[in-house]
Amino acid sequence: MKQTVKIRCKNNKKTVNAEIGSTLYDIFSISGIEMKHEPVSAKVNNKVEGMHYRVYHSQDVEFLDVTTPSGHRAYVRTLFFILCKAVHDIYPEGHVVIDIPVSNGYYCDLKIGRAVTQEDVKILRRRMEEMISSKMPIRRHECPTEEAVEVFSRISAHSSKVKLLRGLGSLYTVYYEIDGYYDYYYGTMLTNTRLIYLFGLEKYYDGLLLRIPSPYNPDVLGDMVRQDKMFEIFQEHHRWQNIIGLSTVGDFNEQVKQRSATEIINVSEALQEKKIAQMAEAVAEKKGVRMVLIAGPSSSGKTTTCKRLSIQLMTCGLRPVQISLDDYFVNRAETPLDEKGDYDYESLYALNIPLLNNHMERLFEGEEITLPQYDFQTGISNEQGGKKLRLRDNDILVVEGIHALNPKLTGQIPDEKKYRVYASALTTILLDDHNYIPTTDNRLLRRIIRDYKYRGCSAEDTIRRWASVRAGENKWIFPYQENADTMFNTAMLFELAVIRNQAEPILRQVPQNSPEHAEAYRLLKFLSYISPINDREIPPTSLIREFLGGSSFKY
Repeated sequence: MKQTVKIRCKNNKKTVNAEIGSTLYDIFSISGIEMKHEPVSAKVNNKVEGMHYRVYHSQDVEFLDVTTPSGHRAYVRTLFFILCKAVHDIYPEGHVVIDIPVSNGYYCDLKIGRAVTQEDVKILRRRMEEMISSKMPIRRHECPTEEAVEVFSRISAHSSKVKLLRGLGSLYTVYYEIDGYYDYYYGTMLTNTRLIYLFGLEKYYDGLLLRIPSPYNPDVLGDMVRQDKMFEIFQEHHRWQNIIGLSTVGDFNEQVKQRSATEIINVSEALQEKKIAQMAEAVAEKKGVRMVLIAGPSSSGKTTTCKRLSIQLMTCGLRPVQISLDDYFVNRAETPLDEKGDYDYESLYALNIPLLNNHMERLFEGEEITLPQYDFQTGISNEQGGKKLRLRDNDILVVEGIHALNPKLTGQIPDEKKYRVYASALTTILLDDHNYIPTTDNRLLRRIIRDYKYRGCSAEDTIRRWASVRAGENKWIFPYQENADTMFNTAMLFELAVIRNQAEPILRQVPQNSPEHAEAYRLLKFLSYISPINDREIPPTSLIREFLGGSSFKY
């Protein structure tokens, strides 16, 4: 008689008996669970595993499809794998780098010794479609790490992968195979190419744009929107990183071992200060500008950007006057409600837009105004409760907030009076050539540390709220980022290495029985790739001090 284990399926709240050693795919087939999209991974005791995973003990299992963040990541990773295999098949001496998240897809830098043509794109797309229709199995291999290093050392195109694995420090490594082509990805993969049902491949600048299903409606591709300014800021940082030989985490780890961390910190800080100084000079040189608007998503470092830019504006002969949009909240009773019936403080219409525009117009006419004051405890706005303000000749307003780039916020103010800045932590270093680092992970880690240190929130609480925060960003911030006169990257090459020291003990506090444990575990695994460095040499004016502590600015 075959031995079985009990599997509690969280999707339908039923328990099934499965043979010991069954894969998650086997268990799904007997579970009776119906899903619109086939599962691509599963939470096993609140830890995400691929459908290859075999079960030897009783477990709680929740199957995930492409509509979930984890499932969507697995789908996209598998698309990367199929593209890389197609490039290997068509251009054996070629190389592709999964480079920039842009235009609701990923820019891929294809290196084939000449300019990429439309015909190249057509040939690659056809090869990917052939692989998908051929229903090729995606095999999972687990072996000692030194064996994995040997496998990828034999493939010259995988030198960045070899650097990453050598610095990992783990005994065993998992890698994947499609028809004799091997690659390494730091998350779960699909089990068969047939599970890829939708993708797009277009020529984009001098490379490719790999288009992916929308995370909000996975039955359609995300809209191909132009993000020229976003693309250029990534490209600018990549050019600089290539000059100093620091494109991937493997490169970074090697330099840390060579005791070059201090130089990386100093150069990163100097580059960021140079960019802030250039912004201040651009504001000073643009005639008629009376206000700087700074927007960005959660934990992008808007506040420190505002403070450091204000200092640089003073060196240009301007006197910055900061105004907080928080004081322009409407009374709580008038605040819009979200889909759950809760007050939506992320909404543009939680602000008193007519009052804000009236005050700006009067200030620019030389009149004196009285700023409002919002009481967060009572939820009442006192329109005459703040300080009095009048602008002098060299005064310039600096306004920071998530809606600052939304045209409706300052619709009555002429454009020539505004200078718009979009600030975000755009992580430009890659794990390796086929594993990019999501910019959202950088911001989430910043927020986890800040919420824990300054707001009394656990990592579990922050992770639980993150989906709602992201939804607000997609609605109120990202659609307007290309309105910026300047994009400012607040991420630094070294910051994940110092974040690791503070984030790891906080993430380990998330209990295994919490639904948020899966995300905490994923972030811990991601941080394990990065060699930690001490923050003692980071200056007190550094933007990252807003989250780590030790800043000379007051928040």
